[in-house]
Amino acid sequence: MVQPGTITEQQWRDAEGIWQYHQMGHELRPADAAIGLGSHDLGVATFAAELYHSGLFPVLVFSGGNSPTTAARFPRGEAVHYREHAMSLGVPDTSILVEPKAGNTGQNVSLSRELLAEHGHQPRSLLLISKPYMERRAYATCRKVWPEVRVTCASEPLEFHDYVQSIGDGKLVIDMLVGDLQRVIEYPKQGFAVEQEVPADILAAYDRLLEAGFDSRVLR
Repeated sequence: MVQPGTITEQQWRDAEGIWQYHQMGHELRPADAAIGLGSHDLGVATFAAELYHSGLFPVLVFSGGNSPTTAARFPRGEAVHYREHAMSLGVPDTSILVEPKAGNTGQNVSLSRELLAEHGHQPRSLLLISKPYMERRAYATCRKVWPEVRVTCASEPLEFHDYVQSIGDGKLVIDMLVGDLQRVIEYPKQGFAVEQEVPADILAAYDRLLEAGFDSRVLR
């Protein structure tokens, strides 16, 4: 088990490489709608509000119920808290739809699509707003679940070490990076996402971190 304060320089480098891989590097462009993917990270709602005010989309769905990692922080559900936060930042209630049931990324996309349709929206382009290290998994999932839509991924423009500092737990952040990479690798085999090429150096970093015990968020 990795003890706090014992993360090596090599492990930090490996984690930062995976962090960079998880981000799609898409250029922001206007979209017909946006989905803010629920998680423990309220920064998703903050950045969604910023992008709304910049005029990138007219309607914003916040999607997410609760998970064991968010129930304490967001007792009324991720999407509900995201909506409240975005409204406190000036996003009008009339521009926000709340999807409060999704329990995974596939449901985030599919249930948001249904909700948008119920409100008369048939977007041909979509902005997916997520945690920085969730971009690639969100993209791969959306391409599987909603292949017709043109998807662009976005997240708060944070450097890796700034994100670690904001969370306050380096071991946990690396665990989450490793867990998301495992899902990028494994979910296509289960039909949940489209396949993503993983460079050899990223796979090697992933293997080293797993072997070192950064595994609290991996699927068993």
